[in-house]
Amino acid sequence: MQFEEFKGKCVFITGANSGIGYAQAQAFLTQGANVFALDIKEDKLSQLKKQFNDQFDYRLGNISEKSKVETTVYHAIKQNGTIDILLNTAGILDNYAKTLETDEDLWDRVIQTNLKGTYLVTNTVLPHMLQEKKGCIINMASIAGLVAGGGGAAYTASKHAIIGYTKQLDYDYAHAGIRANALAPGAIKTPMNQADFAGDGEMAKWVANETPAGRWAKPEEVANLTLYIASEAADYIHGTTIPIDGGWTMK
Repeated sequence: MQFEEFKGKCVFITGANSGIGYAQAQAFLTQGANVFALDIKEDKLSQLKKQFNDQFDYRLGNISEKSKVETTVYHAIKQNGTIDILLNTAGILDNYAKTLETDEDLWDRVIQTNLKGTYLVTNTVLPHMLQEKKGCIINMASIAGLVAGGGGAAYTASKHAIIGYTKQLDYDYAHAGIRANALAPGAIKTPMNQADFAGDGEMAKWVANETPAGRWAKPEEVANLTLYIASEAADYIHGTTIPIDGGWTMK
């Protein structure tokens, strides 16, 4: 897919050091966009910096830390003038812990990252988008935001909340030129899910067999969907959650 419209646009991505976020960064950079990333690790980010030079930059930090988020967004806007597209992709898992297996520390870490982090980044970027009277926000939900079984108690709660937050976000600001949607990936082969492939990979095989498409997806497939949802071709798609799950949620 080729989208000429992304050339020169600024895309702000959280969680871009690996998995879906990294694939999204690569996809938009290849389309000619300027990408600014925020993550707690930098090995893949430094590689992107070497490859794309002035087209890419990043800062290290946790999205649940307000001061770090504000500083990073400031640098992104200083370098690019504005932020046209926000991808709230960063998130963590909870190892499928049931509620009685979820202590307060795990609950707080998952909610702070997946939900509060999305809120903090959005509330820092959104005022600048409102000044420009346009902006696209794509939040990372999950099949765990649509059905049970995609995560543990904390993860499932956080992803259901992301879907509700996305709907309200679009409802509140669509009239002001903002378009917010969420993606709900199913079985995507990323470092976050590497435990499923450990040992003889029986868990990974089970997931593939339970998925109607019969396989895991590559992060690039989610990145390609992101390109479309962020494009002008999807301008009438508002406040919705788009599954990319190989048919998991149709069962």
